[in-house]
Amino acid sequence: MPNKILVTYASRTGATIGVAEAIGKTLAEHGTEVEVRAMKDISDISTYKAVIVGSAIQNRQWLPEAVDFVRANRAALNAMPTAAFLVCMTLAMRKGGYRSQVSAWLDPVRALVKPVSVGLFAGALNISKIPSMSDRLRFRLSVLFGVWSEGDHRDWAAIRAWAESLPPLLSR
Repeated sequence: MPNKILVTYASRTGATIGVAEAIGKTLAEHGTEVEVRAMKDISDISTYKAVIVGSAIQNRQWLPEAVDFVRANRAALNAMPTAAFLVCMTLAMRKGGYRSQVSAWLDPVRALVKPVSVGLFAGALNISKIPSMSDRLRFRLSVLFGVWSEGDHRDWAAIRAWAESLPPLLSR
């Protein structure tokens, strides 16, 4: 039986990569054999005992390539322990209170697989890394109006705590 856990991700500006790497590092520090790779680089997940899938959120949805990855690997993911996470700026909004709304953005993924655990994490906002000019303008206006601030809003302690909770859930 395979013994390695895959942490795989889809990202637009890099914040999700950092979260995936932190999850992988935390698992490795606790004695788990881990591989962290972009979804676009994965063609076969049969060599893993469990998978953690994560995506940035864009327009209140997982990135299309992340949903496509889960859909394409649905049978294998349902045959092994699978956890899921998302990274989005909505969780960094100053008003707060958006966790249940953000959690619902994982419903299309939950319709395909049944994650043993779900992690919801704020992201990082670096407007210069946003590829679309219209999205850059939208984010600049949001910052101007105080919706959120530019910068890194990832809660590394929460990310590590979630990763530390996973080993017993991923070894069924």
